[in-house]
Amino acid sequence: MPKTSDHPRGVAPEASAPAPPPAHGAQQAPASAAAPAPLAVVGLGPGDASLLTPQALAALEAADVVVGYTLYVRLIPEEVLQGKTVLSTGMMAEMQRCEAAIDSALAGRPTAVVCSGDPGIYAMAGLVFELLEERGLAETLPVTVVPGIPAVCGAAALLGAPLMHDFACVSLSDLLTPWEVIERRASKALEADFVLVLYNPRSKRRDWQLGAVMDRAKAILPPATPVGVVRDAYRPGQAVFCRTLSTFDPAEVDMLSIVVIGNSATRLVGGRMVTPRGYMEKYR
Repeated sequence: MPKTSDHPRGVAPEASAPAPPPAHGAQQAPASAAAPAPLAVVGLGPGDASLLTPQALAALEAADVVVGYTLYVRLIPEEVLQGKTVLSTGMMAEMQRCEAAIDSALAGRPTAVVCSGDPGIYAMAGLVFELLEERGLAETLPVTVVPGIPAVCGAAALLGAPLMHDFACVSLSDLLTPWEVIERRASKALEADFVLVLYNPRSKRRDWQLGAVMDRAKAILPPATPVGVVRDAYRPGQAVFCRTLSTFDPAEVDMLSIVVIGNSATRLVGGRMVTPRGYMEKYR
């Protein structure tokens, strides 16, 4: 289990990796004789404290233990973490964090696992349920999923109104999904004329996949199709800008960005991306 800390500001030091999880299908006894406490999987929204929902804030305040990726824990207002035990780790420790949260709740301590955006969109809610199923605890531990404002919605608001009609979200990270699957999904969405939202578009290690998707978009859509980029939405250093398929440069994008490729009807209105829903055509 990661090291615990009752830091006065609520932020624990980087946690160490816990012991490996039990074998698939094995049941694990509760960590203590205490009755299991509630486990909440909480979405923090895009990042700014003003976008933390009242339900999410209440779940955090009710928790004795807060578990999360270090970067996301730092998004929580310090006063909310006062007096709580915080278990934080770096990247690539998602299973360890979720296991630690489950163990904490089994020991009788109300626990919250925090995620950026919404916990059910490329986040931790699904993994928590999978681990509970593996450990035979799916009917034992009370779990609440607390929604947050998804990154896609925050980015869309900053860009204007690009998601007024049908859209699809695809993550370009091939860490858990083969690139062939990602490429096929993105291509089919473009062919079907969805607005396409790209999560995890580019990193230092993955520097070509975004270009491949953009090449596919150029083969299907007009060169003037708007492409919106939001980096660090509602956080310090936020950047929001629009390009077209013909002027878009993948080098302007990183892992903290959301990329929105318009469909055949998307246009710029006063510098903002707008995908018409169809009201003007039907009622005018």
